[in-house]
Amino acid sequence: NSDALRLTVSVLSVSPQKWVTEGDPVTLICEVNSSSKDWTFSWYAVTISSDCSHHYKLLSDSSRGAGGIYTVSSAALNHSGVYVCRAERRKPSYYTTISKTQPLWVTGCSPPVSLIISPSRTQHFTSVSLSLSCEDQSNSDRWRVRRYTESWGLQDCSSSLWGSQTGSTCTISSIIASDTGVYWCQSESGEKYHPVNITVHFFVILESPVHPVTEGDTLTLRCLNQHSTPPNLRADFYKDGSLIQNQTTEMIISNVSKSHEGFYYCKHPERGESPKSWISVRGISVLHTLSSVLAVCPYLIVTVVLIFKCCRMRGTTAN
Repeated sequence: NSDALRLTVSVLSVSPQKWVTEGDPVTLICEVNSSSKDWTFSWYAVTISSDCSHHYKLLSDSSRGAGGIYTVSSAALNHSGVYVCRAERRKPSYYTTISKTQPLWVTGCSPPVSLIISPSRTQHFTSVSLSLSCEDQSNSDRWRVRRYTESWGLQDCSSSLWGSQTGSTCTISSIIASDTGVYWCQSESGEKYHPVNITVHFFVILESPVHPVTEGDTLTLRCLNQHSTPPNLRADFYKDGSLIQNQTTEMIISNVSKSHEGFYYCKHPERGESPKSWISVRGISVLHTLSSVLAVCPYLIVTVVLIFKCCRMRGTTAN
């Protein structure tokens, strides 16, 4: 027998959390469970090819995170994906195994394509059909629906194991709990847009919006049960583990702000508890505000002109 060798495995995590909004800072942290030092780190993005095989693509600026911390000061949509890391030590020479996968999802303010889900919610009951469509302004078919699940990893919808894709629409005939994961639209060049976390659960689910909520809008949440008629339950609602409203059929938050962003779930004393859903809140962009002002401007100008003419007509009549 050879001398015993203790293997060390690198651990990858993300800070502050795996769901971030476009423009937010994000940090990937890679650690080695070892007392020895002088480790350097390599960072990879996990990709999937047309034949559904997985590959590790070394990040072009991987050396920037050589100290075990890889920081992105301003997250962009193309940072969405699944990452792994590996550590290396030169003296004596040693490589760790590839770390476990760490997903990172960036929700955008105005992505060029939207993932339309039917039924339109992020949590779904088992044994129902689910449709996911990637829609852009040109109604093109160049988008593919892909997903990442804890059970199956990265997958393309064209895989016969779980779904079928026609054009830019993916259909799952009967969803099961292992279909829980993140779904997104991917272009032919590999760009990822509009990731949505979909949860499949028995009995109790939380009905929440698929798309990010804009600041100032109203957020409505409901607690649904698969075997109740009507499905709405009178339940308690929680945010980040804290009770915020109890014994109500729906929770309404008016004038949403960035502070309302977080994980929400509902709980019924007899039926049980729903999974958690991440509610993302996006700010009002300058472009959106400007377009709204420009849309109103013609009406303001016409109103001012009419008032001016009325004043002149009254002055002429008085004279």
